[in-house]
Amino acid sequence: MQVTPTETAGLKRSFKVVIPAGELDDRLVQRLSSMKDDVRIRGFRPGKVPISHLKRLFGRSTMAEIINGMLTEVAQKTLSERGEKAAMQPDYQLPEQAETEKVLSGSADLAYVMNYEVLPKVAIGDLKSVAIERPVVTPTDQAIDAELKRLAAESRTFTAKDGPAAEGDRVTVSFVGTIDGKTFPGGSDDNAGFVIGSGTMLKGFEDQLIGLKAGDEKTVTVTFPDDYRSKALAGKTANFAVKVKGVAGGDEVAIDDQLAIRLGVENLASLRTTVAQQLQAQYDQAARQRVKRQLLDRLDEMHRVDLPPGLVDQEFDAIWQQINQQLATAGSTFEQEDTTEEKARAEYRNISERRVRLGLVMSEIGESAAVTVTEEEVQRALAAQMRQFPGREQTVLDYYRNNPQAIATLRAPIFEEKVVDHLLGVVKVTDKPMSKDELDAFDREDEGLV
Repeated sequence: MQVTPTETAGLKRSFKVVIPAGELDDRLVQRLSSMKDDVRIRGFRPGKVPISHLKRLFGRSTMAEIINGMLTEVAQKTLSERGEKAAMQPDYQLPEQAETEKVLSGSADLAYVMNYEVLPKVAIGDLKSVAIERPVVTPTDQAIDAELKRLAAESRTFTAKDGPAAEGDRVTVSFVGTIDGKTFPGGSDDNAGFVIGSGTMLKGFEDQLIGLKAGDEKTVTVTFPDDYRSKALAGKTANFAVKVKGVAGGDEVAIDDQLAIRLGVENLASLRTTVAQQLQAQYDQAARQRVKRQLLDRLDEMHRVDLPPGLVDQEFDAIWQQINQQLATAGSTFEQEDTTEEKARAEYRNISERRVRLGLVMSEIGESAAVTVTEEEVQRALAAQMRQFPGREQTVLDYYRNNPQAIATLRAPIFEEKVVDHLLGVVKVTDKPMSKDELDAFDREDEGLV
């Protein structure tokens, strides 16, 4: 076997590989010999089938299996000898069909080209010089009271009524929205239900239904906020032709021990404690995301790494497919989102490069710190995935069992979070007390960023 380097520029590697026909035949004979005892062919006793006859029957298919195995074997051996890690699966340029037939028949050497990109060497900067702020938010009595009020409202029962809708009533409506006389994606619903005053609909929409009864119709006019998630709708005024299909009044629910019992806890004091704990968990999770964002930003600023083009292309293709699916689902275009395809491509190419760069940096940090993901942690993540599809657990389990790359998608976020935990023990972290509103402002600032 000969493996001759033909290109080693940058992160690209290319090799010409020649495996003599004699070596392939030796492997074929070994494989067929191991099959002799298991093969049952009429006219021959078990274990007595001549190799020449096995070659005629199984030689071509067995040779194909041997070649596929040798492609992987040569790649692994080459990487090991060179002390390199491939960024992706190698690409093989195999012989044309006519030449391949000669190889499979054992009459020609196997000659092919093997290409791959290597992972770059990543020199980690001075992590101890990194300083970040950790938001510290504690639930206030007002926040707890507001959450209790929400829980009480959600636990109400509603009864249909003939009178006009008032704040706190649940209404069922159909509506068709238009902007400049034209309908728009997501602007229509034939059976929308919500409580007036809940803030479920656009600001101003719910208030304009107060006083309407079942069967009434009205044109509701609202303006989308300037920071609305769809740039095509942001800041625009829409008219909604609304028909009220039903109005239901809710019973009054006191915030007391009976509410607590209804919600499954002992008394109001216990309910307040539970709510406070739940709010604290939410705040801590939001603070964690803010800390992680700061950490990733600093790591991105500190490191400049040669990126494997194929790895960036793969990441970009995944993002780009998702973006186009979202546009198709929303019935929108790049122009309606206040951009162009060219600008969007450039933006998401930068995001792809950032993701790959941070992935390489985090991987190097994790490896240096001996961060590992246990099988138990992977199984817990798998169980969580299965719970999201009640009744289809076995299908989900089979999918992950049969797809190593799918298992890798469970392992990767666990590894990332464990590396973040490690880094938080290395970098300088300063706790910064703040209000929930300030924390929410941070979240809006980071919205849509990667």
